[in-house]
Amino acid sequence: MSKEFEIVSEFEVDATPEQVWEAVTHGTGAYLWPMDPPEPRVGGAAAFGSTVTAWDPPHHLTVRSEDVGFGAQSANQLEHVIEARDGGRRAWVRYVHSGIFTDDWDNQYDGAAKHTDFYLHTLREYLTHFAPRPVTFASAEGPEASATSEALAAVGAALGLSADDDRGARVTVRGPQEFDAVLDYRNPYFLGLRTGTALIRVFGRGRWGAPVGVSVHDFAPDADAEATGKAWQGWLNGVFSRP
Repeated sequence: MSKEFEIVSEFEVDATPEQVWEAVTHGTGAYLWPMDPPEPRVGGAAAFGSTVTAWDPPHHLTVRSEDVGFGAQSANQLEHVIEARDGGRRAWVRYVHSGIFTDDWDNQYDGAAKHTDFYLHTLREYLTHFAPRPVTFASAEGPEASATSEALAAVGAALGLSADDDRGARVTVRGPQEFDAVLDYRNPYFLGLRTGTALIRVFGRGRWGAPVGVSVHDFAPDADAEATGKAWQGWLNGVFSRP
């Protein structure tokens, strides 16, 4: 049965409104994935077939789609309201994701709400530590065997994280290569790792019937998206092929 939903998040961040606006309109690869920027006008085209319904830089952006094309959703709207704080040195952001789910409402809402928290945390990490550096984006997806609720714990163990490692811990990570990082996010569904040059995001989507995913937002000037993606893909395949 179709039913409307609304997910609301508010936060402050050590970035100017202009930096937030740039991130959500042109720098999406820094915290989500690369996508075409919206046309800078009301009525303009935006990503995934959506339309700009509010355009007031750097304060108000809304995009909406009435024909989402996803099996369990018929309408989707994303709104950003951005205000200056501390004389423009900080920004307050109100983010509202709304629309209509047409099937499996509770599960769809749960997944959208939890992903929203993680994506917005990654946006704040980017704005705080890396903006306005350009990004190279890479991603990998685990095999079908990783589509279980236990998969994220297996990935964490393979990365060398202990059960006691929590947000803010400095860890030595055993990924495709060994590196030092800050564990900037951890819950039963997602892991976030921050190095001096990159944000590495691990998505344990087994709860929602999907494989583990990894995205790498690399801010190093010599970053190689193809090599990074292949390295993490091979690593994930290895984790879930072990006896």
